[in-house]
Amino acid sequence: MPVADLPSRHPDAWQRATRHPFLDAVRDGTIPVAAFDTWLVQDVRFVADLLRFQSRLLARAPRPAQAVLAGGLVALVDELAWFEEQAAARGLDLAAPALPATTGYAGLLGRLDAADVGTALTALWTVERTYLDAWSAARPGAPEYREFVEHWTQPGFAGYVAGLEAAADGVPAPDADATFTEVVAAETAFWDMAMEAAA
Repeated sequence: MPVADLPSRHPDAWQRATRHPFLDAVRDGTIPVAAFDTWLVQDVRFVADLLRFQSRLLARAPRPAQAVLAGGLVALVDELAWFEEQAAARGLDLAAPALPATTGYAGLLGRLDAADVGTALTALWTVERTYLDAWSAARPGAPEYREFVEHWTQPGFAGYVAGLEAAADGVPAPDADATFTEVVAAETAFWDMAMEAAA
């Protein structure tokens, strides 16, 4: 089964992750500043965790998947630098402790380190496809958040997600549906965390 079929196989879970109220509020400008800032600080932690996960996956991935994974690692290093610039401009403390959803996501990535390569590739594709579709739903974004929305919907990122799709399809996961739903639930919990922090 192609991984691209997974969202349509789990429409409710996909809807929760990619059409979240957090994203609606970014699009219309009603998001509390504290919610966005909480999300940004926690996402820096997540990206650092993802970088470690992906570097280990690259080392055990089949040869056809290595180029897209290596390119993604370079992009994640650049992403962390960009996040650090954004956080500095907003006066945010990136040393703030991880919140439970962030810790939970890190634990999921840790478990995926022990999974077969097909499962890990499907999970990584799910992470990035969810991110792409979620931020695409927030377009064009309220003026104060437009830079963020544009950053995560640029054609280069869409091309990267397509490359991950090909890599994941090349090494099918034993239970792609379970992997997909677990990652999507973690993504939803991450949006929820940011909104709850500002409540």
